Amino acid sequence: MQEQEILDFLREGLWVALLASAPVLLVALFVGLAIGLFQALTSIQELTLTSVPKLGAILAVFWVSMGYSGQLLVNFFRDTVIVKIAGGF
Repeated sequence: MQEQEILDFLREGLWVALLASAPVLLVALFVGLAIGLFQALTSIQELTLTSVPKLGAILAVFWVSMGYSGQLLVNFFRDTVIVKIAGGF
């Protein structure tokens, strides 16, 4: 396996990881910003106010996007990883 093939393989793996994690990370970002804004406006500094809604939103989005993320990973492994293993690199 040449250096360029390895770099392409790693680049594609990182891209798949980014696409699979993007929905959860974006929801965590936006919920965290909304809660932070709410806390700044109301001066309520409760720790559970930040963690519980964010955890609930992350779990909900993870559950909704499981099919999408799973299909991305399955396609990557089927089309790239298994081909490299079966082909002997």
